[in-house]
Amino acid sequence: MRTSAARLVAHGQPIVVEDVDLASPGEGDLVVEMAYGGVNPIDRYHALGRVAPELPLPRTLGSEGVGKIDGRWVVVHGHGVGSRRPGVWSRTAVVPGAATVDVPGGVEPLAAAAMGVAGVTAWRTVTDLGRVEAGDRVLVLGASGGVGSMIVSLVHALGATVWGQTGNGEKAAWLRAHGADHVVVADEDALARALVELAPTVVFDALGGGFTGAAIEALEPRGRLVLFGTSAGPTGTVPLQQVYRKGLTVLGYGGLIEPADAMARGIAGALRAVADGRLQVTVDRVLPLAEVNDAFDRLAGRQVQGKLLLDLQA
Repeated sequence: MRTSAARLVAHGQPIVVEDVDLASPGEGDLVVEMAYGGVNPIDRYHALGRVAPELPLPRTLGSEGVGKIDGRWVVVHGHGVGSRRPGVWSRTAVVPGAATVDVPGGVEPLAAAAMGVAGVTAWRTVTDLGRVEAGDRVLVLGASGGVGSMIVSLVHALGATVWGQTGNGEKAAWLRAHGADHVVVADEDALARALVELAPTVVFDALGGGFTGAAIEALEPRGRLVLFGTSAGPTGTVPLQQVYRKGLTVLGYGGLIEPADAMARGIAGALRAVADGRLQVTVDRVLPLAEVNDAFDRLAGRQVQGKLLLDLQA
């Protein structure tokens, strides 16, 4: 059986969409008719060779998506999908049965497509790591991104006060409409000045670089910093005296090393939160599979508000 798929042929080179032979299902495998795939920084890092450069080429990319098995919708993520095993950016995919989570009623496929990476990251960083409560004051760095926008909505639903940071003032109204009580418009250099009057109890950081140091300076004593990305830079200056003098807790979240059972529970929890309205998924746009390289460009240029998806059947 052949299927159309997005293939990484060489690191740093454009992704090629071509017809390939579908692998024969092994023990415990399922065949999924894919509908939509989420586009995430981790997929781009695979394409650039920043993550797992030793894996064989060519290979099919795509670490999360949603599709149908015998007419029922499932989220697909984990168990090596998109890395050690072919990814889901294809019309049809063979995946481990353990990598699927049923989509409950009331959750649209477009929203479900974002749960395997962004949704579970938002859910677990807020509930398991940040342990946000109604009395918290929360700062979300990179609030207009796929994960950041979900965190804003979830924190708002929990009753906490939430500030959403963006470097683009044109996104301020959009962030308020999605649950931000306040918006901080500041780039890396201006963030420290913008946070002078704010003493958050929790900061969610997807940016890294100089943003992290500014967030640590702003945190109130006994505050929590949850770091889950470094899209603005993998290194930065950290004010260590502030960390120990304030008694801060720094928590790192890395989905690639999380236990499979914890991820499955997290995806299920995120899906329930979508179903009952606590977690909102905003889809920036849905691009056809053939425009996967444009999707990467938009992600790298921070031209996305919410989640970017691929239509795997277009």
